[in-house]
Amino acid sequence: MEIYLKLLDVLFPVFFIIGVGYYLGLKDPKFDTRFITNFAGNIGTPAMIFYTITTTGVTLAVFIEYFIYALIVIGGFSLVGLAFLFFLKKDVISELPPLILPNTGNMGVPICLFAYGTAGLGVASAIASVIILLHFTVGVLLAKKSFSLQILIKNVPIYGIIIAIIFLYFEWEVPGFIENTTFLLTYTTIFLVLMSLGIALSRFKVVSWTHASILGGVRVIIGPIIGFSLIKYLNLEGFPAGVLLIQSSMPSAVLTYLVGSMYSKKRVVDSVASVIVTSTLMSLITIPIVVFYSLKFFQ
Repeated sequence: MEIYLKLLDVLFPVFFIIGVGYYLGLKDPKFDTRFITNFAGNIGTPAMIFYTITTTGVTLAVFIEYFIYALIVIGGFSLVGLAFLFFLKKDVISELPPLILPNTGNMGVPICLFAYGTAGLGVASAIASVIILLHFTVGVLLAKKSFSLQILIKNVPIYGIIIAIIFLYFEWEVPGFIENTTFLLTYTTIFLVLMSLGIALSRFKVVSWTHASILGGVRVIIGPIIGFSLIKYLNLEGFPAGVLLIQSSMPSAVLTYLVGSMYSKKRVVDSVASVIVTSTLMSLITIPIVVFYSLKFFQ
């Protein structure tokens, strides 16, 4: 019974805030989320990355270790995604991002926080850092079918990752005023991005439920299978393994839609949005199962 109460403690706050955002999006279809996007992208996310990596007990070795594990998992996502997109006769380049880039930031980080506390938050951020880097490198490359170094240079969260790594490398102690400031920004960002996720879901339309359901299922079912396989192969254990499993099970990242809308054709963008919607809906069923398993076997 205790583990079910823990599961409720972990998931209820996340899904409740997403639900609030969804309600606001339905009530006001013109709800302006530009403030949230600008704040999260330029201030909140860099602060969250810095805080969670430098103040939660994560060492540079652990950060690099799980950074690499995340890359391996994403490689697995890529192979599976390419196979299914080819089978469905989709654009195997432009429609790949929602299958390989899970929502480790908006959903994964808060779920790992509530599941494993601040220790889990640090490992979750190490994994989320990989996804952030890939959004503005591989994600843009796939959507645009060409690479832009300028986009990478202008991406503020990447600088948050670099600064955090420098602090870890030199084992510098974070000054109190910086820790407290980034702490407040971290939890503000978590709330705002969860709410904006709900608002975004209220606006997306599904163009093909059949194809979107197949690809959404690939994202939330095959994802944790790949993560679990890596955990077993490497004999990982403890809460870091649980965090890796949870992060592997996340639905498609909303940012893949934003990047796609900037660089891809409308047909591709509509397909990406459809996968985001179906994978997120399916995750309401799959995530509780994955979190339950993680809490039970990886403590």
